[in-house]
Amino acid sequence: MTAPNSTPSAAAGGGQIELAIGGMTCASCAARIEKRLNKLDGVTATVNYATEKAKVVYADGVAREDLVAAVEKAGYTARLPEPPRATGSSDGGSESVAAEEADPVRPLRQRLVISTLLTVPVIAMAMVPALQFTYWQWLSLTLAAPVVIWGAYPFHKAAWTNLRHGTSTMDTLISIGTLAALGWSLYALFLGTAGVPGMTHPFEITIEPTDGSANIYLEAAAGVTTFILAGRYFEARSKRRAGAALRALLELGAKEVSVLREGREERVPVDTLTVGEQFIVRPGEKIATDGVITEGSSAVDASMLTGESVPVEVRPGDAVVGATVNAGGRIVVRATRVGSETQLAQMARLVEDAQNGKAEVQRLADRVSGIFVPIVIALAAGTLGFWIGTGGGLAAAFTAAVAVLIIACPCALGLATPTALMVGTGRGAQLGILIKGPEVLESTRRVDTVVLDKTGTVTTGKMTLIEVIPAAGVDAQQVLQLAGALEDASEHPIAQAIAKGAVERSGPLPPVEDFASIEGLGVQGIVTVEGRSHAVLVGRTRLLSEWSQYLTPELEQAKAAAEAEGKTAVAVGWDGAARGVLVVADAIKETSAEAISQLRALGLTPVLLTGDNETVARSVAAQVGIDEVIAEVLPQDKVDVVKRLQSEGKVVAMVGDGVNDAAALAQADLGLAMGTGTDVAIDASDLTLVRGDLRAAADAIRLSRRTLKTIKSNLFWAFAYNVAALPLAAAGLLNPMLAGAAMAFSSVFVVSNSLRLRRFKALASNRIDGGAGVDYRPKAQSTGEAVGGSASR
Repeated sequence: MTAPNSTPSAAAGGGQIELAIGGMTCASCAARIEKRLNKLDGVTATVNYATEKAKVVYADGVAREDLVAAVEKAGYTARLPEPPRATGSSDGGSESVAAEEADPVRPLRQRLVISTLLTVPVIAMAMVPALQFTYWQWLSLTLAAPVVIWGAYPFHKAAWTNLRHGTSTMDTLISIGTLAALGWSLYALFLGTAGVPGMTHPFEITIEPTDGSANIYLEAAAGVTTFILAGRYFEARSKRRAGAALRALLELGAKEVSVLREGREERVPVDTLTVGEQFIVRPGEKIATDGVITEGSSAVDASMLTGESVPVEVRPGDAVVGATVNAGGRIVVRATRVGSETQLAQMARLVEDAQNGKAEVQRLADRVSGIFVPIVIALAAGTLGFWIGTGGGLAAAFTAAVAVLIIACPCALGLATPTALMVGTGRGAQLGILIKGPEVLESTRRVDTVVLDKTGTVTTGKMTLIEVIPAAGVDAQQVLQLAGALEDASEHPIAQAIAKGAVERSGPLPPVEDFASIEGLGVQGIVTVEGRSHAVLVGRTRLLSEWSQYLTPELEQAKAAAEAEGKTAVAVGWDGAARGVLVVADAIKETSAEAISQLRALGLTPVLLTGDNETVARSVAAQVGIDEVIAEVLPQDKVDVVKRLQSEGKVVAMVGDGVNDAAALAQADLGLAMGTGTDVAIDASDLTLVRGDLRAAADAIRLSRRTLKTIKSNLFWAFAYNVAALPLAAAGLLNPMLAGAAMAFSSVFVVSNSLRLRRFKALASNRIDGGAGVDYRPKAQSTGEAVGGSASR
């Protein structure tokens, strides 16, 4: 991506640029780079660890090469945005670069797989005396050395970078611990007695001074490396999806368009379209770009962009938005905005800005290690100095110092987050809840406000026949059968909802003759039932009035009541008289009210946020138990609402399913996407609810909080075992078998504690709603008490 106001060369003028950052291993790295950039005069920078990008705003006189140099001085790499290449251009290394960009986690995956294959036999031989054959220790060295040197190379490199800048992170402790374990094992094997034939590691748990010359720690060195690599791999895999929302947004648009050039229709790629050109959109096709209709009329489904649940009628002179779907007739559109100026492209920028602006939460292990690592290093140095100073001998002093480093090596710590996350996410997947990564979990603990999109989240997002209201003396089933038969011949979404409802209740529909669609009013035709033909009208009351078919006072009252609640009322008449009214709406999901109650029980305040009209939104909110409603908002307004709530000190969770929710999902402290929605919303969110059941949102927050609690307890015990053994190590009383047992027990405890998450149960039943089961009876039942937007018909 080329940032605004940027060119490949340095510029003295101010502007904004996006740097690709390399070499970051934790959130503290991002903070260090950000601090270094912000020290430059006239520079304001935000570094995003998840996307590995730095968004920099710089003043006049600041060269962009200076920004790169500042990042490199901090010990990391930075790359300026590349100028766009001409189509079809290539260079010698393009294929390998493209392959690496296609799968950036592949090198880490290869490192993990090879390290795992080498580590498993090392641990097995160390822990099972029966496998300790003659010279087994030398095979362990052969297998473990590549893991510690090559497998842990990213940790050693990061530790060296940290050392050069006077800081320490988890990488520092991992590097020192694994190298100390390997180094002492080499000493014991070559200069001590550990290398003699027949050497074994018996399970003796005693506390007594030892010189350590018979002890090797290869399983600890290789095991820690592999465990931490596994955690980094899962983290990198989730980070890889950080830009998927932007890619999905851009892919939503049409790829080709039928352009009218010199009186002929020509099919061309959409990126060749220019402002002012006219193009054709047929029923079911996506509108290629933003424009104005010049010919034809239709119904346009813009729900993914606007949140409006009912397709909007459009005619010549009306504006349409690119990537929306033409649900009705053939139209001709004149392009008014193309490329980066379209509403879709603007939404992509909104999502990107929200992701870059989101505060990254440092991982718990890194925060704790920021204090723990310097203490351990100081304690090891102090132990060495103490034993030398008291005349304990160089061998005993070195043994005690290395024992401190080894016992502090975070074996259980390497398991603490990944195991809890894997068990928690695995259990979540069984319940239809997908958690993207450990940084998501902290947000769930602090959330106090949940903002809910309406269409597709609280409601089904599909037009549904809700109620059939017959005139006095008229059979409701006959009203539905005749209207459904006529509407079945129409492509209009409301007509299709009526036809579907008629088929589900009345069975096969009778034949239709002389069908005609009257623009903006409805449809008419001849329907034959049991040998008798009826001239049927379905649509607006104005259409019936033109044929002197007026609604009775009772039908007028029913129609007015439905429209007052935001529902769509369709009049039906035949054989010279109005016979009934059909009510169509976006139905509320059966479980939405229960879900709101569950969210309130978790201490959350629900807010309904929608692009639909005020009447519809208020009606939905009243039925499901939401007090605060914000309606008729555009996508950028949704982001502003979330920002406003955050500025008021609230920690906001956002639940949505559409493209129009993507930017708000990214901006929120916690984004939850309905899995039944668009890929854009899912990619921009932190949690994905696979089921179309809003109750899963409450379950997701409960599971996330439980997983975070488990991670915290894992971290506590992982450190507790090490801290408890540190005084013994410093005193020179640490028997290697006792150290091994303590480390193994701490690892077993962490894994067992994490496995408790498998018993997590959802509050609600785990059935997956398929959208069926709506009751099409003359009077609305519980599943039919729903509302939708009104639309011209």
